Amino acid sequence: MAYSSEDLAIMDSIVKRYPRPRSAIMPLLHFVQSRVGFVDGEGIELIAKILTLEMAEVSAVSTFYTQYKRQPVGEYHVGVCTNTLCAVMGGDAIFAGLKEHLGVENDGVTEDGKVSLEHIECNAACDYAPVVMANWEFYDNQTVQSSKDLVDSMREGNPFPPTRGPDSLVTWKEASAVLAGINDGRAHEGVQAGAPTLLGLKISKEGK
Repeated sequence: MAYSSEDLAIMDSIVKRYPRPRSAIMPLLHFVQSRVGFVDGEGIELIAKILTLEMAEVSAVSTFYTQYKRQPVGEYHVGVCTNTLCAVMGGDAIFAGLKEHLGVENDGVTEDGKVSLEHIECNAACDYAPVVMANWEFYDNQTVQSSKDLVDSMREGNPFPPTRGPDSLVTWKEASAVLAGINDGRAHEGVQAGAPTLLGLKISKEGK
């Protein structure tokens, strides 16, 4: 992919946020994903050049963190939590049901390129188990059927809105741009912390 002068200017602005340029590796990797859809060799080479690092150093970061993908994913990347509580509450059944429904295995992408599927570890949302994420947005208290309906809405081009967070679901590339630090102006949309999350705070205040 050819990066435009505007892309390079954005990458330069990202680097300038940090007192040490190498600290910009992670947001720059997200920026590459926002343009290409995944972290490719060209993007790694460009980041290494910008930061005056070896390609191996940039590649090491991109392979350590699971949010960086080294091959294309779907327009909507769906992660099913299969850690202990979510699994017990139905996460394993949801993951199995989605694999069958979509005709893919873990890390697979549907033929239309709309949806990819991954089993993921704890998303710190155990009070809403079982949890499904799409492009890192929450879909709480899911069932096998509601998860199937969710991915169907994505394939139809009209994804259901997240349970918490923005009022509508952005694409994988758009989400990557936000993770790169590019403000989309939607940080205050929707519910940020629901009743289950705030229950402990409520009880503590009532006890005073």
